[in-house]
Amino acid sequence: MLGRDTFVEAKSHFRYWGFLVLKLAGAALGAASTLWFLNLFFRPYTPFLRFINYYYFPFDLAYTSLVGLAFLFGYGLFYIAIWDQKYRCRTCLRRLRMPIETGSWGYMLQLGRPQIEYICPYGHGRLNVAEVQISGTVSPEWKQQGDIWDELFAESKTGEGADSEYDK
Repeated sequence: MLGRDTFVEAKSHFRYWGFLVLKLAGAALGAASTLWFLNLFFRPYTPFLRFINYYYFPFDLAYTSLVGLAFLFGYGLFYIAIWDQKYRCRTCLRRLRMPIETGSWGYMLQLGRPQIEYICPYGHGRLNVAEVQISGTVSPEWKQQGDIWDELFAESKTGEGADSEYDK
């Protein structure tokens, strides 16, 4: 049974990281198409896979500024792709919902440091993100939860085989 659980866990990890690779490829395609579209308006036309028109780039201020803006747009696409991935469920890839603030600076010894907790709408897990990062970057902590529906629909052991008042 250990092999099956390992396979399911590996499949979940491949799905999570594969989705990130797909989003990064989409961001790269978006950045490349922005430069290609920009080069349509400046002559001489550049070949398809040469993204910068070196005839204009060092000499024309308007073209150089537009390439700089295209670079910032592409950087923003990559940033949004990575930021979005951080707040997704590791199992089903849905966006994490319901941010809850936990902890308090005033009661830090009893409640812990302030954190924001996001949960998966299907109960796969929760993500704890530090509210303030004083001592450098702190990685968010993902806590895997069991399937909550198994608990709700589990058959009770106490009533098996016994006749209840409603059966009589």
